[in-house]
Amino acid sequence: MTQRDGLERRRLLGALGVGVAACAGGCLGDDGSEGDGNDDSEAQVYEPSMEIEFDGDGPFDFDDGERCAVCGMTAKEYFGTGQLVHENGLAAVFDSPGCLFAYTVSSTPNSPIAAAWTTDYETRDLIDATAAHFVLITDKEAAEDPMGIDPRPYAEREDAVAFLEEWEAEDLTPEEDIIVGLEEVDMETAVIYRESRLPDE
Repeated sequence: MTQRDGLERRRLLGALGVGVAACAGGCLGDDGSEGDGNDDSEAQVYEPSMEIEFDGDGPFDFDDGERCAVCGMTAKEYFGTGQLVHENGLAAVFDSPGCLFAYTVSSTPNSPIAAAWTTDYETRDLIDATAAHFVLITDKEAAEDPMGIDPRPYAEREDAVAFLEEWEAEDLTPEEDIIVGLEEVDMETAVIYRESRLPDE
């Protein structure tokens, strides 16, 4: 999917009036389990949650209490903190890479993404999400992620490949497009990680 396709998708979703974020239930469903997309809650279209002065350098600082733009959980509470800023200075923060995926495919700002960061799964450092390598694992039980399953971001592709080679829960290889860049994430991919928080296609 190209960036242009992504922007067109966002404009379409906005025109349909799917709604705005109502961040109350965390990354999981309201009952504490990961949503299956079949409940009565309305799927969301996400908006930036803050405005910053962005000079092209980053990542930017934000308060410890700032909440994830997708699930409403405190962004710095869990592993996987991320952030994103649009060219117009509107920004959003995330508690996990799965929420970053959801925002990227289901947000409506008319301003392109200027920069984004996510947490490297190995080093725990914030890295450039637009250049990161995301491993698309799908085994929820093997992952044991606290906020629902998440992709595994790495700054270096070789580290992503090394993780995949050690991941025994699934028979996955890099040749199967299991390691992707942020620009390749589409609705189908994002739904793997935040099904209950994305509109049905």
